[in-house]
Amino acid sequence: MNALRPPPHADWLVPDWPAPPQVRALCTSRAGGVARPPFDSFHLGRVPGDDPAAVQANRQTLAAVIGHPLTWLSQVHGTAVARLPLPPSDAAIEADACVARVPGVVCTIRVADCLPVLLTDTAGRAVAAAHAGWRGLAGGVLENTVDTLRSLLENDAVMSASGELMAWLGPCIGPQAFEVGADVRSAFLAQDPQSEEFFQAHRPGKWLADLPGLARRRLRAAGVRSLHGNDGSAPWCTVGNPSRFFSHRRDQAVLGGSGRMAASIWLD
Repeated sequence: MNALRPPPHADWLVPDWPAPPQVRALCTSRAGGVARPPFDSFHLGRVPGDDPAAVQANRQTLAAVIGHPLTWLSQVHGTAVARLPLPPSDAAIEADACVARVPGVVCTIRVADCLPVLLTDTAGRAVAAAHAGWRGLAGGVLENTVDTLRSLLENDAVMSASGELMAWLGPCIGPQAFEVGADVRSAFLAQDPQSEEFFQAHRPGKWLADLPGLARRRLRAAGVRSLHGNDGSAPWCTVGNPSRFFSHRRDQAVLGGSGRMAASIWLD
């Protein structure tokens, strides 16, 4: 992968996956920005109590690193997928995933415990980014994103098998930290009883859920076989790595707020 302009912070993640060289991607950490505690320092969201000027400065820094302007979605933990570029509008676009086929159009989503998923095809003709918290994941945000990405490629003669797609999973709340109730577990088991393996009994009425494991299972079921990144191990856990990652679940109750990271993918 060619160097980004200027180089990202050493703490940011650049996906290690077999994407073609024209496919560019990165995931920020909490390092390298100007926001003050508890949003220190590369906070990219819009949440109560933050400093809008610091957020805007950080967003401008990210755009400078990528070398293209960014489109920021209004994420609602849903399953809608936006096709970029969007027509000019002052209205916020409510979507939790986006796809693009035009070089220089950047797909970006924000996370702070939810799972960022970046996708492309082996020929590097289109890209996608999805915000997969448990609600969106159970609702089908990844399946919708895969279907929309395939629809961009359906007229290409070289796009045949579903295995032509690949995905990279970024940092999220890990399976040793994501305690959920019966409602979350039931939402997944009702669709796929075999997903029970991703829920470990923790205490009465509570389970530990493996969010990246659930996402990998659903991506495979959608025909995406080339999966990379977050494997559920400790270094990927947003809760367990406070010096590197923001975590809403960890920080909200203690600090009164949490910043947001971003995962971006685009064609150069």
